[in-house]
Amino acid sequence: MSNVKIQPVLDHIDADFDNSLERLFALLRIKSISADPAFAGDCKAAADHLAKDIATLGFKAEVRPTAGHPAIVAKANGGGGSRPHVLFYGHYDVQPVDPLNLWHRPPFEPVVTDHADGRKIIVARGAEDDKGQLMTFIEACRAWKKVTGSLPVDVTILIEGEEEVGSKNFVPFMEAIKDELKADFALVCDTSMWDPNTPAITTSLRGLMYDEVTIKAANRDLHSGVFGGGARNPIRVLTNILGGLFDDNGRITIPGFYDGVKDLPPDILAQWKNLNLTPESFLKPIGLSIPAGEKDRLLIEQVSSRPTCDINGIFGGYTGEGSKTVIPAEASAKISFRLVEGQDPQKIKKAFRDYVTARLPGDCKAVFTEHSSGAAIALDWNMKPLAAAKRALTEEWGQEALLVGSGASIPIVADFKRTLGLDSLLIGFGLDDDNIHSPNEKYDLKSYHKGIRSWARILGALAEAK
Repeated sequence: MSNVKIQPVLDHIDADFDNSLERLFALLRIKSISADPAFAGDCKAAADHLAKDIATLGFKAEVRPTAGHPAIVAKANGGGGSRPHVLFYGHYDVQPVDPLNLWHRPPFEPVVTDHADGRKIIVARGAEDDKGQLMTFIEACRAWKKVTGSLPVDVTILIEGEEEVGSKNFVPFMEAIKDELKADFALVCDTSMWDPNTPAITTSLRGLMYDEVTIKAANRDLHSGVFGGGARNPIRVLTNILGGLFDDNGRITIPGFYDGVKDLPPDILAQWKNLNLTPESFLKPIGLSIPAGEKDRLLIEQVSSRPTCDINGIFGGYTGEGSKTVIPAEASAKISFRLVEGQDPQKIKKAFRDYVTARLPGDCKAVFTEHSSGAAIALDWNMKPLAAAKRALTEEWGQEALLVGSGASIPIVADFKRTLGLDSLLIGFGLDDDNIHSPNEKYDLKSYHKGIRSWARILGALAEAK
């Protein structure tokens, strides 16, 4: 990237930062809580506010209705020819603020204050997730337009209002207008940095298969004094089955579970090893000390790039106050599998159900309920946009940008791949202590400022990554 070209853009970002902050605050004041119907008007107000702001940058910006909260579609196509075309995604909806009494100040009255360690932070609901993140990109576009009169690449901005409630209505909306969303790749700003000074690009997201199993035996709850010892106890059957899901080395025992799972490239594994994610740094803050995954894998592999199985809930029988001596008629468990590239959620579902069914004793049956599923996402390590973005981030932060895997799932990224055929660059500036979805959500002032500068650099770098 030409420093002669980018430097005036960066200088403008610095000079205009107070105004950028106030524009973010104006958005943060809108109570766009998507889960509560009482705030439907606020969600519409947030969409209108963003569309109006984006339109001032020369975009053709429209608020589009969906079956739920409205979406924003904005286009800025100017160069044509061989210019890259990017689709930027963000969401304006936020989580509910409960419990309100744990907030140190009103959640929709944003303020810059001091963190306990001296950092300057923006505190408000949505400060990081995702209003602050999406505004870093919009402000970077604003700076390019102000200084040069145009953007270095063609841009479509797509912002939804239902990410926090599962994007149920947004995905069909996106499928209906997919011809309008053609691009070379997507940009998503809803992830984190490695630490406050080290930028990161998330190159993989684990997929998900969430299932529920109910073991049924007798046709009613039984008196354990009368039937104990003679009747099947579904809790005992269920726990025996679940107890066999793991071997002594932490590997999952379901036949075929690891089919298609690949090891990390050696150079990436070496980079991750040098990050030195230790039980002391990762587990001690939550009161633990011993990694519980596969014993022959690094801790960072266990939480980022290896498939997992977790029992998220188990219930059956009497759970109220005091005692009630029953053998329950049924017992249930909710189980989630985080999956990696090469694993098919539907095959994993079948393998799990076959595993359970094969271990059922007589007089018992299993009933299954699928809750959600989605495939894992992994970028091509050698794709040119990835290398360009990595260079731009490294230049801005003065620390080599890391390529990291995320143990979490961002379903919209899989939807972009499935519906639009687009790979996504996941670049965000959040931090692990930002309290997203919790009281006193924050976004570091440095994350917001350098996030804007980072996107400005990335847009310039992508223009040259042909």
